[in-house]
Amino acid sequence: MAYTKIHAVTAAVGKAVDYICNPDKTDEGILISSYGCSPETAAYDFRFALSKTKQSDPNKAYHLIQSFLPGEVSYKEAHQIGTELADKLLEGKYSYVVSTHIDKGHVHNHIIFCAADNINHEKYHDCKKTYYNIRSLSDNLCREHGLSVIIPGEKTLSAKGASRGKTYKEWQSGRNGSSWKEQLKADIDEAIKNATAYEDCIELIRAKGYEVKGENAHKFISFRPLDRERFVRGSAKSLGAEYTKERIKERITEKALTKEKRRVPFPTRKKPIVKDYSRKNLIDTTEDKFTQSPGLKHWADIQNLKIAAASYSQSGSITELKKQISAKSTLAKTARESLVETERQLKDLGEILKYAEQYKTNHIYHVRYKKSKDKDAYLRRHETELILHDGAENMLKRFGIDTKNLDVEKFRSDYNALYSKKQTLQKTYKSAEREAADLKQKLDNINQYLDRNSEPTYFDKKRSQNTQSL
Repeated sequence: MAYTKIHAVTAAVGKAVDYICNPDKTDEGILISSYGCSPETAAYDFRFALSKTKQSDPNKAYHLIQSFLPGEVSYKEAHQIGTELADKLLEGKYSYVVSTHIDKGHVHNHIIFCAADNINHEKYHDCKKTYYNIRSLSDNLCREHGLSVIIPGEKTLSAKGASRGKTYKEWQSGRNGSSWKEQLKADIDEAIKNATAYEDCIELIRAKGYEVKGENAHKFISFRPLDRERFVRGSAKSLGAEYTKERIKERITEKALTKEKRRVPFPTRKKPIVKDYSRKNLIDTTEDKFTQSPGLKHWADIQNLKIAAASYSQSGSITELKKQISAKSTLAKTARESLVETERQLKDLGEILKYAEQYKTNHIYHVRYKKSKDKDAYLRRHETELILHDGAENMLKRFGIDTKNLDVEKFRSDYNALYSKKQTLQKTYKSAEREAADLKQKLDNINQYLDRNSEPTYFDKKRSQNTQSL
């Protein structure tokens, strides 16, 4: 992707050409090309062409800058693109000098061409139409060379058409409009569908990036996306009759009853007889040391009984344990999907914040450049700041952001809200993963002890994988 900028040169053409041909900036002069003139005699060649035109405007040449994203293009390819742009734009009529500057973090081309053509002796007409033509030619060349191109108001597309995610405009409209309520209701519906109990449903809703309050209170339950300021009530007026606290509970119960009759769980002891036995692995009593020592085997059998009993007593029943594993696994999956989406939004918004700060920092140079009498001289002094400003302005406009009312603090606040959401989702995801692993271990302990599974257990598979890796 490349940004373009053009301005007229009304004086000191020789200085402008000397500046863009600086050996320190052009790899000792390797990245310099010309047509209809040479870099050393360009000022004289331009003067000769200008002497043949009858048009009296003061423009002696035009200075075009084509800037690329950092790291996207090599020096040689950037220079080739610059030369191709000059050839396509000027069609062999105007003398030009092209140089590629590599001394800064952003590779960019300078094209200085004579204001008068060598054939009809007419002046180049610089206006919005011709500038849009320059930008179109530059974008087409980027596509041909496999570089990314930003289409105004749309997502950033690579040359292969791969999407980079939501634009800020899409993210912001979803945040400010009414569509977020529809998304909230859809997320609640999905949570009800996957939950086995009311508490599981609330956890799933939180895993989708919402803050929930009042879930156990007598009054309303309320929901808030972590990137919004206010809660919305789960009431018939705000979300609809299907999303009140009472109705959510009823829907979960109705769903469970239609699937199967509820089993009476095995009574759970408030205090396990042996603390943390359920977290231990069963002892393999087939080893030689156990077969050779009846006493040691008797001890191991008792330990295995304690481990299996503790796992069973904490779970209530094998059916209930499987339900808990399914619920925690679903919670972990949901939290992970929300986390991935949030991280993508963070990346996009972080890029926008970077360009907003870059625009704000360098805008003063743009203002002074517009007011300067010798724009080319001012450009030579503040080339980096002006290129960074124009690149940031182009990016922000193509993201659908109005640079006239740019609010950097608002972007930073949005970024912090998304980052807070990411941290909450990370905690939920890690906690659910850990709890699911503990429950699976309990189920494996029970299955191994009762020899209910004919296929290898979770721990047998893990032991087999470790043996193969050795």
